[in-house]
Amino acid sequence: MRIDTKLPKVGTTIFTVMSQLAAEHKAVNLGQGFPDFDGPERMRAALARAANEGKNQYSAMAGIPKLREQIALKTERLYAHKVNPDTEVTVTSGATEALFCAIALLVRPGDEVVVLDPCYDCYEPAIELNGGRAVHVPLTLPDFSIDWARVNEACTSRTRAIIVNSPHNPSGSVFSPADLDALAEIARRHDIAVISDEVYEHIIFDGRRHQSVLLHPELAERSFVISSFGKTYHCTGWKVGYCIAPPALSNEFRKVHQYVTFCTFQPVQWALAEILESDPQHYLDLPAFYQDKRDRFAALMAQSRFDLLPVAGAYFQIVDYARISDRDDLSFCEWLTREHGVAAIPVSAFYETPPEMRLIRFCFAKTDPTLVLAAEKLARV
Repeated sequence: MRIDTKLPKVGTTIFTVMSQLAAEHKAVNLGQGFPDFDGPERMRAALARAANEGKNQYSAMAGIPKLREQIALKTERLYAHKVNPDTEVTVTSGATEALFCAIALLVRPGDEVVVLDPCYDCYEPAIELNGGRAVHVPLTLPDFSIDWARVNEACTSRTRAIIVNSPHNPSGSVFSPADLDALAEIARRHDIAVISDEVYEHIIFDGRRHQSVLLHPELAERSFVISSFGKTYHCTGWKVGYCIAPPALSNEFRKVHQYVTFCTFQPVQWALAEILESDPQHYLDLPAFYQDKRDRFAALMAQSRFDLLPVAGAYFQIVDYARISDRDDLSFCEWLTREHGVAAIPVSAFYETPPEMRLIRFCFAKTDPTLVLAAEKLARV
């Protein structure tokens, strides 16, 4: 049977490739972005209790009411933005599902969506599957800031949305209030929707405040704001996220969601609702928790020949290896894994057209022993 692929540019993701290579060579895996430690014990106990109490069937399509209520309370507490848990909050099977649903409801054949390179690799395939085209606008090196004039020039009569991501994966750059104002002006001028990928919203450093689009009333009215419990509670394998959007947008979002997954694993929803209610300090303490890891890793890497770029948020460290090798970044990552026992991700994997650079990404969401071992190996490179 002949199958004409709808995704001719897509192969196995770089995250899978590098994790497999790390396993093959027994390397320290600082590539794929997951912690090597578990989330709160109380939360894991709540999951087991929910399953044992029989909460194992389909949940409400939009998520159990208690979890949606807790998301709404957290959102108002953090961003002074009041949302209706019944009409504006939808629980999804991971942030990736939420991103797909938002893209699917917006994009029709011939439409365009602006994405900012380097960007997470799930954006463009979702756009293309729905008949659209991703228009790539590169961030400005070396600080990965946004040239809003270039973004404005990239918008046309076919533009349906722009996808933004702060704190940013892979660079760790973050929005300022001025970025929100610039984004709002462009969205208004071109009458486009905003898909705001905020999965690292609680991982932000040096006293900064996360600039959610929900802080900007005009943006909040035209945005899908997507976050992830996996990043916040160290449980990426649970695959639970959520989308906050105004009622009219949420209504359309749910039309797609109900035919993608319908609902999300119910026992996990009860566990997350319980930890949100009983321990809000967890996400309030997360910036300091991960800032310690960022600083610990940077100190350990001081003896290496890698040059570390500034990290304002998220749990990734981009490094420049130009003093070590002139290999391209994919070849360098493969060599580093095989010969030195540490896996990383090439930054070029996040670009349509990579610029001339020698940058790779390490994940520092790891235990201290893991970071120490990795740094010892990297210092010998």
